[in-house]
Amino acid sequence: MSSLYPLRFRPILRRYLWGSRRLESLGKQLGPGNDYAESWEIVDHGADQSVVLAGPLAGTTLGELVTSHGAELFGRNAGFSTFPLLFKFLDANDRLSIQVHPDDARAALLDPPDLGKMEAWVILEKEPRSFLYAGLRRGTTLEILAGELERHTAELSCHRVEPSVGDCYFLPPGVVHAIGPGLLVAEIQQASDTTYRLYDYDRVGPDGQPRTLHIDQALECIDFAYGPVHTQQPRPSGVPGVQSLVNCEKFVLNRGRSRAPLTIGGDEQFHILAVIDGELTIAGDPLGTPQIAGDVALLPAAIGAVEITPKGEAAWLEAKLP
Repeated sequence: MSSLYPLRFRPILRRYLWGSRRLESLGKQLGPGNDYAESWEIVDHGADQSVVLAGPLAGTTLGELVTSHGAELFGRNAGFSTFPLLFKFLDANDRLSIQVHPDDARAALLDPPDLGKMEAWVILEKEPRSFLYAGLRRGTTLEILAGELERHTAELSCHRVEPSVGDCYFLPPGVVHAIGPGLLVAEIQQASDTTYRLYDYDRVGPDGQPRTLHIDQALECIDFAYGPVHTQQPRPSGVPGVQSLVNCEKFVLNRGRSRAPLTIGGDEQFHILAVIDGELTIAGDPLGTPQIAGDVALLPAAIGAVEITPKGEAAWLEAKLP
């Protein structure tokens, strides 16, 4: 029998000038201030480590679990030296910078080396003023974008979208993007923290100085052939009540909604389970309390199929490796 069980972690809060306090609506305990921008729910990236909240492994970091229980955690995907995915929530009270991420090959050349960053967003809440940028406008070339950068109008080269709650956007490395104001977002990504900031609306940081840009690195890794990004079209997953949102080379992202109990796992893979509406109970959860919107659990491969029981109707996101 496996020594692992459904794992709940202590969130890591990140504060940036574009945040606010909306993460409280997802149950996050915030201190004073109005700049809480991200809640990293599952992460193993250098010093940024999720820490187990309850059970015999309480106080253990995710990185330590990978080292000590890698085969049980990963199942048929065993062999990773670090946990390959990062799950987080973002509160964008203001526009994020227009940015792009490198692929694995470029990120491996950094010092220290990193993974590339393939990611997907799911819109949880929006305001009437909300928008986002996803990809470049069709026909945008390096020369056109460079000209807009010189004029401090880089957003004119970006594909602007007014999203709806529930929309999902898939963003491979090399695709220019920016989350806009008034959005609460769930994000699954490779476990990377490498971002090239292309344009930041001439904002200054807390020190009063212009925020650092990475224009040369960004221009080098942009995929100018990719074009505009449109919302993902949900597809049947083969499981009643569960839709497939993204199935790419780095992760699979599904969305479920149900009133009836069902099982997750049993396929020799780990599963990340994030509640986004209502509440549900996970069998074997040592905390012994229902998961509510904003709670995230990691179901290790070795524990097999796990029953989840919604209270009324509940909705969740589920992420795993391909």
